[in-house]
Amino acid sequence: MRMTWAKSRMVARAILLIVTMMVPAAGDAQTFGAPLVLEAKIPLGEVSGRIDHLAIDVKRQRLFVAELGNDTLGVVDLAAGKVLRTIAGLKEPQGAAYVAFADSIYVANAGDGSVWVLRGDDLASIGRIELGNDADNVRVDAQHSRVLVGYGKGGLAAIDPASRTKTADIRLKGHPEGLQIDETGTQVFVNVPDAHDIEVVDLATGANQSLPTGDLRSNFPMAIDRDEHRVLVVFRSPPTLMALSSQDGNVSAKLETCGDADDVFVDAKRHRAYVSCGEGVVDVFEQREAGYGHLARVPTVSGARTSLFVPELDRLYVAVRAQPNEPAAIWVFRPAP
Repeated sequence: MRMTWAKSRMVARAILLIVTMMVPAAGDAQTFGAPLVLEAKIPLGEVSGRIDHLAIDVKRQRLFVAELGNDTLGVVDLAAGKVLRTIAGLKEPQGAAYVAFADSIYVANAGDGSVWVLRGDDLASIGRIELGNDADNVRVDAQHSRVLVGYGKGGLAAIDPASRTKTADIRLKGHPEGLQIDETGTQVFVNVPDAHDIEVVDLATGANQSLPTGDLRSNFPMAIDRDEHRVLVVFRSPPTLMALSSQDGNVSAKLETCGDADDVFVDAKRHRAYVSCGEGVVDVFEQREAGYGHLARVPTVSGARTSLFVPELDRLYVAVRAQPNEPAAIWVFRPAP
């Protein structure tokens, strides 16, 4: 029997509907099986320029955002999914850390070398320490009840949270970038790209040793894989993720990674590492017998190179600077499975 044009059109529509129902939407196709799923975008408001490092007060679910180009510190209420407050008057804030045992936030400023101290509950200013210039990364040395801040042309300042004063200086060969305290709490690894090395400092004595980086340059982000006793260091030139033993410094793996990296974190639950890059991606690596292997590349936005993985909340937060078609925001990624 010959089919009329009208019937033919109806059959074509029915087939199209069935096919459409069987094929997932574009967004679902992109995220199906992905190790990181974009869960939310939290707008930061009128924030311009570069965004630097992030810190977390887990108990209050507050995320602190060093808005370097804006001279502000953003305070994000993660439970409500919105900005709680913006603190102005800083000078190119770079590093931040929440100190749980002192219930305070430390913010390091590159512009004037100062470290601001804010009270945890009401965010009131309760102290200021002058380090000279280019105050950068902040780490909490819980074992010695102090805060470490990298600054200047080769300094690691030790600050006593009780008196909110600098109590010691550890000298380095150049300006410190990424730094991490090892799993034993007895030594700190410091990236010193100007000296083409990684310095290992004994936190009890201040003595340090140098691990040359060879032909790898611009080592900025660093993380500690505590379970595997490894230090993960990411270089920008060429873009490389290197894993080395925290016990003897021996290199166990070198892998190509994304460009313009500024943060790396370990997801111990899933045996993964996340590298956030200004190239506009997050590279995901998985632990393997020989070290690490590349698992996936998750798109973000060009210039979004800083991030924070919070194991207690099981989320990766990526700082996205303002773009012509994309406002400044915190992108919230949920690891999967």
